[in-house]
Amino acid sequence: MNEQQMREAMVRLGRSFFQRGYATGSAGNLSLLLDDNTLLATPTGSCLGELQAESLSKVTMDGELISGDKPSKEVSFHRALYLNNPRCKAVVHLHCLYLTALSCLENLDRDNCIRPFTPYVVMKIGEVPVVPYFRPGDGRLGEHLARLAPDYRAFLLANHGPVVTGNSLQEAADNLEELEETARLMFILGDRPVRYLTPEEIAELRN
Repeated sequence: MNEQQMREAMVRLGRSFFQRGYATGSAGNLSLLLDDNTLLATPTGSCLGELQAESLSKVTMDGELISGDKPSKEVSFHRALYLNNPRCKAVVHLHCLYLTALSCLENLDRDNCIRPFTPYVVMKIGEVPVVPYFRPGDGRLGEHLARLAPDYRAFLLANHGPVVTGNSLQEAADNLEELEETARLMFILGDRPVRYLTPEEIAELRN
């Protein structure tokens, strides 16, 4: 796709997220890597349901605004992911209901907050580490994500919500939705006995 098509795809995806309840108000942000190694991102304070293709923020990998509206302050941690993982071509960060609820729980496994019980989270995402709480826009979020970026596709920001990557904006969106569905199942199952996947079953899926 050329840049205009990518802009239109981001607008469509943002509207879809908003209409289906994955995003509310002006929460959340999206970005993707353009062919010229610049980033296209959602502007600060923008509602994902009302994005305009011509107003999207275009920034350098150093965070300098090239065109469009001012980018979200959280584009800094998007940049950390792109700079530290060459496979990352798009980032989706939402405050979707179940993953955000999960991010607020105590005693999560910081190395992998979702113990696999369906094959899909293993095949599409893998392990999901938890990033310690920092206020939105704090530079330390980017520092933590930079260290984790080479080894993971998705992250849970404590008391904040998910950050999910992909080799395209559509893949990042699909990965986010798979993760949100898994979190929803976790809350539905509650404290019932769960048959988790065995190490052998997980290894087979990874292979």
